[in-house]
Amino acid sequence: MENKQQSELGTKNITKLLFSMAIPAIAAQIINLLYNMVDRMYIGHIPEVGATALTAVGVTMPIIMVISAFAALVSMGGAPRASIMMGKGDKDTAQKILGNCTTALVFISITLTAIVLIFGDKMLMAFGASENTIKYALDYLNIYAFGTLFVQLALGLNAFITAQGFAKISMLTVLVGAILNIILDPIFIFGFKMGVKGAALATIISQGVSALWVMKFLTGDKTLLKIKRKYLKIDFKVLLPCIALGLAPFIMQSTESILAIAFNTSLLKYGGDLAVGSMTILSSVMQFSMLPLVGLTQGATPIISFNYGAGNGDRVKDAFLLLLKISLAYSIGLWAITMIWPQLFAKMFTKDIELINITIKTLRIYMAASLLFGIQISCQQTFIALGNAKTSVFLAILRKIILLIPLIYILPLFLQNKVNAVFLAEPIADIIAVTVTGTLFTIQFKGVLRELDLEKI
Repeated sequence: MENKQQSELGTKNITKLLFSMAIPAIAAQIINLLYNMVDRMYIGHIPEVGATALTAVGVTMPIIMVISAFAALVSMGGAPRASIMMGKGDKDTAQKILGNCTTALVFISITLTAIVLIFGDKMLMAFGASENTIKYALDYLNIYAFGTLFVQLALGLNAFITAQGFAKISMLTVLVGAILNIILDPIFIFGFKMGVKGAALATIISQGVSALWVMKFLTGDKTLLKIKRKYLKIDFKVLLPCIALGLAPFIMQSTESILAIAFNTSLLKYGGDLAVGSMTILSSVMQFSMLPLVGLTQGATPIISFNYGAGNGDRVKDAFLLLLKISLAYSIGLWAITMIWPQLFAKMFTKDIELINITIKTLRIYMAASLLFGIQISCQQTFIALGNAKTSVFLAILRKIILLIPLIYILPLFLQNKVNAVFLAEPIADIIAVTVTGTLFTIQFKGVLRELDLEKI
């Protein structure tokens, strides 16, 4: 099994290999989206308090996003490094990485649980909870906090399953939790009349089952990398490079909450509730546009990392070029649909004519540069796959922190239509970020391929 799996990463046809890895990863992303949507749909239909409860759970989202980001901090750096070591034939170091990351996820879980339970009410008020919603928000968050360990292990360690080439097993981790959550939600919320508490309980039980699924696989006979007691002791020489590499995806995920606050506060100031409602739809369309691209890069990362570790420059180059072509084709196709038929997306989320009309106008502005997403995400994720921590962190900071958030506040000062100015921040930031990313990648990728060629001599 071990030789076959590693042989496929190093020898199987790149196109077939990428699709076999990417399709389950894309499916997992879509399943995860449905997971969250169904949860909110049930909460929104709680008798009498549904709308308030839904708003309350929405307030908890920034905190939950940060919890998920910490799983990415460890896993999205650790998993590519493990793949690189497997490519080099250094299975011992790859297993040390897995063991150290497992321990780190446990320590992070304990710390986050304590912080949320102690400071949860203050954090919720800072993120927009009111006297009407704080009770429901705390009911949800306090129960969710006790499942933080499950969330960290399920999300964090699942990346190590994908890193070995077991994309279908990785997808099943998400699928098992999603199906169980969909079943348990109505039972706890309506059957046991637990309301928001029932939704939170259903979520952590589902994540707990997913975590057990992952642990069972990574301690079983089919895995190439196994969690072993002797590798659980923290070795900072092993762990810190993983954390450094994971900083980019951590920043990308954790800053989403800051970005949402920046957009919403500016739009509320210049356009009122209608503009904020439009942003809710636009962010959903943006998420939909990114999901397949994220799945594609998750499928490509183990291939690039493994072959980089093995010194096979041709396969690294071929895998990246294929990833870039497919990503560009998807992002250009979706961009064309949003430009030609923006009303399709608007009508998916609302029947309000006024909201549909403003969304049609703003969607074309907000998504104007989305055809370039294929370049941005392919290059940025390949930096991570090659173990380039510094550049990947810089690019993550560049788009959101350096460009997008300041532009949200600066552009309305110079443009007459303040609402359009806020939405215009997105495409301007995208164009600059893609230009910088593409330039840096072209220079550094050529250097990587030259180094791999020299190693063969």
